[in-house]
Amino acid sequence: MKRRDLLRTSAATAAFALGSRFWRHAVAAPAHPGASPYGPIAATPDANGLRLPAGFTSRVIAVTGLPVSGTSHIWHAAPDGGACFPLDDGGWAYTSNSEVPLIGGAAVVRFDAAGRVAGARTILSGTTSNCAGGPTPWGTWLSCEEWDGGNVFECYLDGRQAARRSDLGTFAHEAVAVDPAGRRLYLTEDRPNGRFYRFTPDRYPSLADGRLEAARVSWSADGLSGTVSWVRVETWISAALNPLTSGRTTAFDGGEGCWCDDGVVYFTTKGDNRVWAYTPASSSLECIYAADLHPASPLRGVDNLVVSRSGDLFVAEDGDDMQMCLITPDRVVAPFLKVEGHAGSEITGPAFSPAGHRLYFSSQRGLDGIGIGMTFEVSGPFRG
Repeated sequence: MKRRDLLRTSAATAAFALGSRFWRHAVAAPAHPGASPYGPIAATPDANGLRLPAGFTSRVIAVTGLPVSGTSHIWHAAPDGGACFPLDDGGWAYTSNSEVPLIGGAAVVRFDAAGRVAGARTILSGTTSNCAGGPTPWGTWLSCEEWDGGNVFECYLDGRQAARRSDLGTFAHEAVAVDPAGRRLYLTEDRPNGRFYRFTPDRYPSLADGRLEAARVSWSADGLSGTVSWVRVETWISAALNPLTSGRTTAFDGGEGCWCDDGVVYFTTKGDNRVWAYTPASSSLECIYAADLHPASPLRGVDNLVVSRSGDLFVAEDGDDMQMCLITPDRVVAPFLKVEGHAGSEITGPAFSPAGHRLYFSSQRGLDGIGIGMTFEVSGPFRG
């Protein structure tokens, strides 16, 4: 099954946008609890405090206030959003934001082809509450500030100075995803009345100038799907706070993670514990997970997310019981891992290495939520 088979649209739209293969799975309800393709997680944690499925192992990559192993770089406080990038030497890099006021920013850890830490350094500094963000196909990291005057900064892994991208809007940014086919960016806003935005660059892939819009949704009767149109909005203020656009655009309750894969933009809303899928080719929006439909579901506090090579959505929890859950293309939701002893923290920054065999993430506030963040790597037989 293709990962985009998660979507449900009308017959005419599905046949046009996704082809005949989609028809076999066109009628589907939001994801329901079930068995994980990786089996149950262990009953007891490993030496790093992680409960993992059989065959998976973990290591700690970095800890707030300490040098990253083998380097002199001190790891930042409140590690949040992150992404992986392939490097020319066969290695890869993992970026990580720092969600602290005034002295926030982002850093990068480099790995060699064998997975050994090969270096670490700062790529953005002096910004505020850098929450999530997103990678670009051209190898830069978009770091998002989460406050009402927040901006997006394009960060370079080659040592160039990061650049503010003002046309991507001034609001409480959470995450951003690039759709390379449509040559557009999609952004979430972490406020109870936040909007879902898209940005169209004037000269893709340059992000220096462009048009910012916010979604207006025409909902179905059940409120679980709809058709999206777009309203142009100002870049200097949130569309929710601007009286000229607040009534013409749709509110989403706490926009969080955002990821584009195979022509679909996935994003989460924490206020109502939902995961959404937007298909630009058909302008269709669907709720593919809603916690209130399944009270026994393991996934609560939806936050950052990432898509694996097999099309599984890995969704991190902000709080709840500190699990990372997956949603399969067959619409089954199940726990993948659990972080023990980190009550008061949240799971942030999930990202897969380019080959797909290693998963990176952080516990933002660490053991007992005392503020010492920890960044992990999980290795094992991830589905391809």
